[in-house]
Amino acid sequence: MLWIMRLSGFFSAAMLMIVLSPSLQSFPPAEAIRSSNLVDTSTYLRFPTQIEDNQRFSFRKSSLFHNAEECTSLGKFTTTTTTTTVSVCDPSLVHIAITLDVEYLRGSIAAVHSVLQHSLCPENVFFHFLVSETNLENLVRSSFPELKFKVYYFDPEIVRNLISTSVRQALEQPLNYARNYLADILEPCVRRVIYLDSDLVVVDDVSKLWSTNLGSKTVGAPEYCHANFTKYFTQGFWSDKRFSGTFTGRKPCYFNTGVMVIDLMRWRRFGYTKKIERWMEIQKNDRIYELGSLPPFLLVFAGHVAPIEHRWNQHGLGGDNVRGSCRDLHPGPVSLLHWSGSGKPWLRLDSNRPCPLDSLWAPYDLYGPSP
Repeated sequence: MLWIMRLSGFFSAAMLMIVLSPSLQSFPPAEAIRSSNLVDTSTYLRFPTQIEDNQRFSFRKSSLFHNAEECTSLGKFTTTTTTTTVSVCDPSLVHIAITLDVEYLRGSIAAVHSVLQHSLCPENVFFHFLVSETNLENLVRSSFPELKFKVYYFDPEIVRNLISTSVRQALEQPLNYARNYLADILEPCVRRVIYLDSDLVVVDDVSKLWSTNLGSKTVGAPEYCHANFTKYFTQGFWSDKRFSGTFTGRKPCYFNTGVMVIDLMRWRRFGYTKKIERWMEIQKNDRIYELGSLPPFLLVFAGHVAPIEHRWNQHGLGGDNVRGSCRDLHPGPVSLLHWSGSGKPWLRLDSNRPCPLDSLWAPYDLYGPSP
């Protein structure tokens, strides 16, 4: 429980225990690219020249995490210095997709660490890392020597001409849009995936999220129907029936795309990547939204989302665009803490200006040399 005691003076440890107690009770003990048949594989095989940014990073090696006795055993798993040999089609695997880039690498490593630490069956978790730089794999391997993962290169040129200017430059980065192409990039035998942003930590067994019943829906996520949905689109969008009419017969609610369970089989069957791209093309000409990669997802899926408990995305902890702003936890239990927004915990901790809840992220941070 040391991570709770490290909270800053804004909140007492006792108060936090009351807020987090429902999720604490559930804590368990603890590369090549193949494309689906829906796309031309060569689209994703354009590798850039390697860069030397990984020389700026030093990450400690995490503890080893092993399955509990009741976990389903996998086939033999071996590793080399460059790749992981395992059947990605094994039905016992929990698949998680997350991006790796230099700016958010520290957050991604912490997210992986948190998943492993709280998983009952960490050896059954398989990570699919989406990158636009080709020299990050060894950094992951150095921190997690036994991790099951593959690295997939996402060519920024695929979406560069589709991206419009946004309210924050960070939202315009091509890798933000890689989630739109998971069904094309991941192996066809991967039928479902959890997509996670790089600025979060999981504090519960991720298999609970994995087991979400999507029913007839393609995407599952916590919905926030009290939010003002109209603000995610421009006045021009709402005044033009060609655009606003897409929500006719639907009851759209806001959902955060940083935590999603995706049925990849249904995604492939109904061609949702092309539908998202079509809205991005419209945006280039008609300026129907301001917020980067989120609105196209809302346009395609809002009103057709399988609801997931809010505990799985306590988002907004990054504050807003006001420098130094801090947020509290939402009421209710906590299984995932998400620093969405402009403020990231590693930057605030390094600058000695943390928000109170940033200390909940700190125990998963592996940045820095071994002591």
